[in-house]
Amino acid sequence: MHGDETAGRELLLHLIEHLVTSDGKDLEITNLINSTRIHIMPSMNPDGFEAVRTPDCSYSEGRENANHYDLNRNFPDAFEVNNMSRQPETVSVMEWLHTETFVLSANLHGGALVASYPFDNGVPATGTLHYRSLTLDDDVFQYLAHTYASRNVDMKKGNECKTVNSRNGIINGYSWYPLKGGMQDYNYIWAQCFEITLELSCCKYPHEEELPVYWNKNKASLIEYIKQVHLGVKGQVFDRNRNPLPNVIVEVQDRKHICPYRTNKFGEYYLLLLPGSYKINVTVPGHHPYLTKVTIQNKSQKFSAFKKDILLPFRGQLDSTTVLNPSCPTIPLYGDSPNHSIATKPSLFLFLVTLLYIFFK
Repeated sequence: MHGDETAGRELLLHLIEHLVTSDGKDLEITNLINSTRIHIMPSMNPDGFEAVRTPDCSYSEGRENANHYDLNRNFPDAFEVNNMSRQPETVSVMEWLHTETFVLSANLHGGALVASYPFDNGVPATGTLHYRSLTLDDDVFQYLAHTYASRNVDMKKGNECKTVNSRNGIINGYSWYPLKGGMQDYNYIWAQCFEITLELSCCKYPHEEELPVYWNKNKASLIEYIKQVHLGVKGQVFDRNRNPLPNVIVEVQDRKHICPYRTNKFGEYYLLLLPGSYKINVTVPGHHPYLTKVTIQNKSQKFSAFKKDILLPFRGQLDSTTVLNPSCPTIPLYGDSPNHSIATKPSLFLFLVTLLYIFFK
């Protein structure tokens, strides 16, 4: 997202090479590729990258796009109005997010070493009075952030760059600094995609000779993070005639998202959950909610979430033509609550360089 933060884009190029050259030779990578669709976008802001004339560890021209917009302030926000003109890069990513069933993603920054998780913005209902903003999936998000940080020898120290004092290398986005219009919150709320932000280098624009060191320190974390897409439960929702049902709300009973999570055009659903017992609430318009129990074991099958198809006791196929969630407009969903974000931050704050999208096969 920010062209002056270059370590992430180089790491993803290394990741691509590692995946394609290890397929068929390394059992773990082979199993991962055979069970997972992996989308990698090394840069969302190539114009910004090309605009950098004098690389600098703290700030260089190129953070913004060619129209001088910060792309990580450019997405719709669930907590307050964001009147920024939507940029072509932002629109493209938003449209892309609704062409596939993305489940897990990460965006890569430069300027610090920490794994940050949603929310980046918030209201008192999400905990801002306690200097944090938590989702109902906070246990999963903390686990995902820890999965990455714990395998990076420098990140897990917590304050290697002296820019953020984190707990074992992870931090809630809002507790670090409030942010309006960020992609992390947008993905989770509107795209049904769990996303965390990875700050991977103290220096935003490191020297070329240092890049192999960054790859070696992040390789294990990147691979292990991709594998987490197979957490929880997945399946299809059918009517009594075994017709798949799209646009059906499927959520854990006590984890209702701001925008309800729905089945895709194939009737498929994916819920990232830690081991435990849950009640799944399946809601079809015009019918009573259907509850079913699921228990996710501590040692689920590798490279696959627990699979549970749901057969509903009625007949009828729903419309599968909708692209955006029909019950979730791109306007603030907490419009009457006071906001807490700020427009600008000093250079120590980090900005997106790259995106890594992963989802179930």
